[in-house]
Formats: sequence, structure tokens, C-alpha cells
Amino acid sequence: MNWPTSTLQNLTRKPLRKFLLVFSLCTLAIAGVIWACADSYEEEYSVFTPEYFVNKQYSPFFYTGNEVYYGLGYTDGSNTWYNDIIVDEWYEHFNHQFNKASLQYLLLKASAGAIDSVHRKATGALKVLPAKYPAIVTGNVSAKMLNGFYSYLKLAKNSEDYSVNDQYYSWDKVKPNHSPVNLGPTLVSAYNNETDPFVKERLWFQMVRYYYFLDENSSARTVKMFDQFKDHFPKNLIYYRTLGYVAGYYYRQKNYALSNYLYSACYDYTYKLKIPSFWSFHPQNENDWNATLKLAKSPEEKITLWHMLGVQYDAARAIRTISAINPKSEKLDLLLSRLINIREAETGGGKPADSVKKVDDNGKRLVESIALKNNTAKPYYWNLAAGYLNFLDSNYTATAKFYAAAKNQFPAGDKMIVAQAKLLDLMLYVKGLKKMDVSAESKLIEPLNWVANLRDNKLKIKDLRFDNAISVCNLAIARLYKKQGNAIREVCFNNSAQDFYTDSARVQHMIDLLNKPDKTAFEQAMLRYYPTTLNNLYYHQAVALAYQQKLPEAIAQLKKMKPEDFVLAGNPFTSRLVDCHDCDHAAPQKQKFTPLSFLQALYTMATEIKQGKNVYRNAYAAANAYYNITYYGNARLFYESDVVATGPSSRYYYEGEPKMDDKLTSMQIAVKYYQLARENAATDEQRARCTFMLSKCALNEIYNDPNFKGADKFADIKASQPVIDAYYKYFAELKERYRNTAYYKEALKECGYFSDYANKDHGK
Repeated sequence: MNWPTSTLQNLTRKPLRKFLLVFSLCTLAIAGVIWACADSYEEEYSVFTPEYFVNKQYSPFFYTGNEVYYGLGYTDGSNTWYNDIIVDEWYEHFNHQFNKASLQYLLLKASAGAIDSVHRKATGALKVLPAKYPAIVTGNVSAKMLNGFYSYLKLAKNSEDYSVNDQYYSWDKVKPNHSPVNLGPTLVSAYNNETDPFVKERLWFQMVRYYYFLDENSSARTVKMFDQFKDHFPKNLIYYRTLGYVAGYYYRQKNYALSNYLYSACYDYTYKLKIPSFWSFHPQNENDWNATLKLAKSPEEKITLWHMLGVQYDAARAIRTISAINPKSEKLDLLLSRLINIREAETGGGKPADSVKKVDDNGKRLVESIALKNNTAKPYYWNLAAGYLNFLDSNYTATAKFYAAAKNQFPAGDKMIVAQAKLLDLMLYVKGLKKMDVSAESKLIEPLNWVANLRDNKLKIKDLRFDNAISVCNLAIARLYKKQGNAIREVCFNNSAQDFYTDSARVQHMIDLLNKPDKTAFEQAMLRYYPTTLNNLYYHQAVALAYQQKLPEAIAQLKKMKPEDFVLAGNPFTSRLVDCHDCDHAAPQKQKFTPLSFLQALYTMATEIKQGKNVYRNAYAAANAYYNITYYGNARLFYESDVVATGPSSRYYYEGEPKMDDKLTSMQIAVKYYQLARENAATDEQRARCTFMLSKCALNEIYNDPNFKGADKFADIKASQPVIDAYYKYFAELKERYRNTAYYKEALKECGYFSDYANKDHGK
């Protein structure tokens, strides 16, 4: 066995103490914290659902890549782990005569002082209970039982200072708590004087725990106190919680073999002891492990030990050993689920990497051999598992054989297992297809709708993991359609299909399909997987047309949309010497523009320019507009939609189509209108403004250049020479022709690149 040293160190030396304390619950709380990452979404990679095959008591140990214990999230559960049981036990002890709400208060919330006050009130020593305490309703309970309860409870509350740990999970060493020396004789005396077996057992628990915490170096009395009285009590939950301290003592003494054996006994007793026992169970090496196995008194104890080892280290080895002892053991079920889910996590549902393939192959062959023997308690589970492991290796013929065997063994009426098999069948069918034809589409109508209903919460099957199955099937179907040259159907199942949205004709075909009144059953099912709405397609067409300066056509597309208009954050017709989008967005606006009103205003300007009206003003505003609807302007929101995503360079581009980036970053249209405005300017101030904006356009083209490497100063800019020359040209014109304008002086002050250029080449 390969013992992972770093893992052993991490799991045993620092966090262990906190979870040993889980055994230390007195009457109201347990120490420590159950730690995990909430919302881990294991179904993102997994399709095989352990909840359908494994006893619920083992659910915290289902495989998860992001949690310590599956499904528990961040919780102080180890401080409240036994609370309900404690209340119920005392409620039964009092024959339901002690009001349960009062018990909950006394056991779980009341301080030692509050209990003393309640006790004194019950004996008549205190006439009126302070108003801050709730009324305690005891019903028909004898005075003797009440006195015994309150006397015990005060001792238990005083034990919390050393036994309850409220520190959250940490790799840092937790400072040990030690019990007070003078409390021991009091506990022993209370035990000797108590006659009620129920209370006496709990005092025994308190004594054993007390000596565990008394002194780590001299706590042998922990074992002595346990052994002295262990035969006086039934082997119930309190017994095994007490035994947990004995196991902790042997761990301190580095007697790991005996410690682990005792923890396995606690683990096997009840669900409520499984987490703290498992947390504390850590064989150190092969010799130590063999010593632990020799302590097992029965085959079932050996199975438990192998089961715990398999969950923590080597599921395949444990499965092989347990199946040889008892192939019908339910402890195999958890190990099999972990073997499968780990395989999924390692590969994301695809073929395994070389580093794990040998291990995975061995595990698969093991599961196959057990499935073929047909002697387990759940043979259908093993056949499904063997089939799925073959599916993950693309052995589809073997997959089908194992699935077929499983279906003949399903328990009658188990809808969840049928649903699991249906999901696996769908994946197998899709991955086995050679082409998408009418026959294949017909067979896929029902299962595609079924999975879409699950996704859309129109159908609920508890715990079924289907998200990754959708991804697997969609990509497989999309690849077939791509191979067959059917771009429309390809993009329905894979919206990242290359080049689709750059082709206006294809987009129009998709619009036509969405508007088609008599869609076939398969088209209806298929379109449930296409995420883009008609509105977004119309908007996409409008944006594309706007960049082509086909404004009437763009306006017509926007008018087809349902009224879902939005307001652009800034005024797209304004410019700023130094770009500041937040400033533009925060500036007061006399008129706010929607995409439609923006294009209508832009079209009016273009029309007036053609008519020779207000050419400078209109051209300058149009230039600002075409600048602002690029990546560099204040109106990026104009081109964002469901068809747009963030690119790897933190720019924006159309989903899966980087070449659309050019339209969103190009300065060509803005340059055309700035040049037109400069040609029609009436003053040098206007011409200086246009020239500087042209230099900004040239700078942005430098940013667009693939040779641009970044620069803090103008002299450090590295890009293609023609791009640099264009930038230099506008700086030179600004300096040579407009140096006497106020705008020139403002540019010199505000623009670092221009200031570097002017000072270096011409001086101040």
C-alpha cells in the first residue's frame, strides 16, 4: 500500500484533536466543527448518483472534490451533532412527563447558574424564578428524578469549559484544554452515590472524559475508569462515545493499531459516530495496518476496517478484500460509488490521463470481475458500474452488455434507479451514433425533452446528476451535425460553434427557424437547448449592420424586438481628451439614449451630412459615436448581448468567433468621420480637437496590433511600423499646426504619451 505521508500528516496531527472532541459531548454540545465547502456542485462532472445505491448513513463519505464531508457545507454541526438525541433520551427517561421545550432549554441553552436557579425554585429554596429565565414545565416527575437530573446537569455544565471547543477548523495547533483537578473527586462521589442507571451511565461518561482531559501525559486513568465500569452498562451510544476517549488515549500513546481498531468499533455502531470515528482513523503504515487487522474479532470487524481504509486511501484494494470475505456486504456499496466518482473527477468524463490510466484499468477490471460473478447484494449496481466505467473508456460494446444485464436485475418500482439507467442509456446511444439522420432524431425526441425538463425544473428526480450528461450529449450531437455540414443544428447543441454569428444568412436562418409556426417534434426538442432568444438574434443583426453603417436596416431589426430596450450608460455622442468611462457614465445627460434612439439619431446625422447640413457638428458627433461603440469607448454596452462573451485578452468578442473582435476594436469608421469633421471645421480649436481624437484612434490601433508589447512611455511603444507612423503623424500635425490653441495646451497637460513625444522631439 502506498501511504501518502503528506496526507497522513495533514489529517492526523493538527485537525485531529478537534474531532476527537466530538466524542466529548456532555449533555448539551460537542466540540469542534464539521468543515466543508458549501455549494460544490459535484454533478458538474458526475453522472453516477451514489444516493441511489448506497445506504444513507454513509452519505457524508460520498466522494467530493471540494468538501471534507459530502453535503454538510460549513456548519458547527459537531457542536450540535447529538443535541436531538440527547433531548430525546432524557425525554424518554422522564416518560414524556418533562416538557420537551423545557428540556431543550435546560440541556442545550441554560448556563450552570440558570440551572442552579431552576433547581432551587423546584425545591422551594427560591420562591420566584428570575424573569430572564423561561418557565420550566415538568409534569408528573418525581422529586428524586428531578434532583438527580439537576445535580447531574450542573456537573455537566461545569465540564464544558474544558470539553467543548468552539474554535473553527484550522491547521494551526489548538491549545489543549485541561480539566480542573478538584472536579474529579466530585464526579467520582456523584457516581458512587447515584442509583439511577440512566444517570449513572452518563456520570461514567463524564469521569472518563474528565481523566482524558486532565493531563495528556498522565491520563492512563481514562482507560482504567472505562475498564472498571464498562460491563455495568449496555453498549449504547453513550458507551461508544465513552469508548472514543479510550481510542483517543491510545492515539496519544502512539498505539495506532489499537486506537484505529477502537475507532472502527465506534464507526460501526451508529451513523452519529461515523464522522468523528472516520476523522480520527489513520493507519500510519503497512505494519501498523496489519497489527490493527489482527485485533479484529470477526469477519465483520475486518470488513469495517477495510471499508474505512478504502474510503480514505485505496477503494479498489478494499473492494477486492471485502468481496472475498462477504460479497454481499453493504460496506462495498460506498467504496464502489467512490471508485466511480473519483474516476469521473479525474477525467471529467473523458479518457483518463496516462498517469491514472493503469489504476483506472485495474479498478475497472475488478468491478467487471465482481459483476460477472453475480453474487453481490445489488448485482444491478455492479453491472451498471462496470458498464459506466467502460463507457468512460469509450468501450461502448462492453458498456451495452453490462447495462443490459443490469436492467434485468433492477428492483421493482425503483424509479430513481430507472432514471439513472435512462440517463446512462442516453449518453451511450448518443456517443454510439455515426450520423444524425431522421431515425436518430426520432429516437432522441423523448429523452432530449426528458433531460430538458429536468434542467428546467419541470420534472424533479431527487439527487439525479444530469448536468454533465447534457454537456456530453450536446457536444456529441453537435460534432455529428458539424461533420454533416448542418450549422443550424450544430449551433443549437453547441452555441460556441465557430463562425456561425459572423454569417448574417445563417443568423437569419436561425431566426426563421425560431419563427417557424409548424416546427417538427425534433425541432421543438432541439430548440430547448439553444440558449439565444429571438430578441438577441435581432439585436445581434442590428449591431452587425450598425458596424457596416447600414443604419436603416439596423433600425428595422431593433424594431422587430419585443420591448426590452435599455439605456446606454453614457452619452455616446460625446468625447473626452482622456477616456474615462465612469466619468461619462456619471455625468448629467440632457438626453438618455436607448440603442434604438441612438441609431435613429446617428442616422439623422448621417442623412444631414449627405445633405451638407452642419457637417462639422454632425461628423464630429458621428465620429464620437463610432468611437464609443468600440471596446475603447463609453458605450460598450451597445454591443453586449447573449451572443457576446469576454475574450482571453479581456476584450469582447462574439461567442466563439475571435475575428468579430476586429469590428469591436477597429477605429476605421471613427477615423473617417473625425477626418471629415476636421475638413469641415471652422476654427483651429475644432481642428486641434479632431486631430487629437485621430491620434487617440491611432493609439487604439497600436493596442490592436499583435506586435504591441505594452509601454509606460511613448518612446517604449513597440508595434508594427505603419501603425506607429500613423500615430506619430497626428502628434506631429498637432504640434506643428495647432500648438497655439488652448486645446493643444490641454492635451500637453493631460496626455502623458503626447507630453513625452513633444518634450523629447521639440522641447518645451
